[in-house]
Amino acid sequence: MTDHPHDDLPIALYGAAQVRDLDARIIAAGTPGFELMQRAAHAAWRALRRRWPDVGEISVLTGHGNNAGDGYLIAALALRAGWRVRVLAVGDATRLAGDAASAYGEARAAGVDMERWSEGSELRGVVVDALLGTGLGGAVREPYAAAIAAINSSGRPVLAVDIPSGLGADNGQVFGVAVRADLTVTFIGLKLGLFTASGPDFCGDLVFDGLDADPALLSGDSMAIRLAPASLARLPPRPKAAHKGLFGHALVIGGDTGMGGAVLLAAESALRCGAGLVSVATRAAHVAGALARCPELMARGVASSAELLRLAGKASVLVVGPGVGCEAWGRVLVSAAASLERLQVWDADALNLLAEDLVARPSGDWVMTPHPAEAARLLDISTADVQADRPKAARALAQRYQAVVVLKGVGSLVAAPDGRLALCSHGHPAMAGAGLGDVLSGILGALLAQGMPSFDAACLAVWLHARAGESLGAQGRGLAASDLAPAVRQLLEEHSPCLN
Repeated sequence: MTDHPHDDLPIALYGAAQVRDLDARIIAAGTPGFELMQRAAHAAWRALRRRWPDVGEISVLTGHGNNAGDGYLIAALALRAGWRVRVLAVGDATRLAGDAASAYGEARAAGVDMERWSEGSELRGVVVDALLGTGLGGAVREPYAAAIAAINSSGRPVLAVDIPSGLGADNGQVFGVAVRADLTVTFIGLKLGLFTASGPDFCGDLVFDGLDADPALLSGDSMAIRLAPASLARLPPRPKAAHKGLFGHALVIGGDTGMGGAVLLAAESALRCGAGLVSVATRAAHVAGALARCPELMARGVASSAELLRLAGKASVLVVGPGVGCEAWGRVLVSAAASLERLQVWDADALNLLAEDLVARPSGDWVMTPHPAEAARLLDISTADVQADRPKAARALAQRYQAVVVLKGVGSLVAAPDGRLALCSHGHPAMAGAGLGDVLSGILGALLAQGMPSFDAACLAVWLHARAGESLGAQGRGLAASDLAPAVRQLLEEHSPCLN
């Protein structure tokens, strides 16, 4: 698989308060705040020139905080380089204080043209968003909302300083309106909100600069980790005397009438990711088709909890829910699975039955993989509430249900009951189709069957799924869920070779 731009980014992800704490540590250790601001301006200016080397003109929109200070210094650098420069002050310059006031003074001394922004102000060249930064905690107010709307409707290329104005640094929420940047240059610590919910749609391409800070000063607790090869657990190599009994037995339960494809997608994915044995418990009508497509599977038609319990006695991991439906047949099977002391992965209608209190949750070690609407039902809130703060929702689910949670969607999150949180910054819009979630549940079942701990298995499964979809999605629309298994298998071998 080809490298991804995110591969070179740090693994730690922070919230706004944590980044302010990192900034304070660096200053306390001897680096003046104004020097940090100058480094940030230089980093943004370098990125701007690399991206748009021949434009020759910038319009800098400023607020009245430290983000504005960065903007004033960028303006001074551009003017000294011979570019045409205009600062349009949306925030009141008399409210600038500390380092931001010093930056304003430097820009004035350099001869930067400054004027008060109005709705009739023309935006020319590259637009530099230095309005609001990471301190925003509520809806964007006027005149900032109008200025952001003007930026977005200008048709000009846009660079956001640290974070697009109006975007939540902690969760990727848009606070009413946000700048749609083509490039965001962010500093000191990566903000989690750049990678989930609306973040990827608003930040454009991402450049990170640590501002030459001592890494020892940045070793504090992060809000989450970003999934990358260096942060992912690995399956051990297999001994030459390996046999199928060493690598677990995954039983996939689901496939009510008309939904046999879902259980088959999950089962095939489990097989392709290395589970030693894979069984399917489904409607009897689906057995012949499943065996014709994938003869390596052990498929059994089941019609009662007793039949399922006999079949499950041989399994080490249960994957419950792909195509199981919410009718009586599905309720019986999901309820029977919940009674078993087995590692379990729950997806799709198994989660909807749980949300409606029609079945109990498993009492042992388990993983759930809801999409935002399923998460909303499980938490008894709206889907919009889930998307407004995805990290909070993922953690709430992990606590309420004492499960490892995979909250699917842009910037998929993995949360554990002990508070650990991981984010996947990979994926592709072509993955928005039927069956992709079934594939993920099968991958996860296979990793659990091979002995990987639940949180580690969830992290690796999400990353494999997203990277495979990202690679195949480059070909455009029409990605089918069944396309993923070969790509996932290749990625898994690159990450965790079968042999030393």
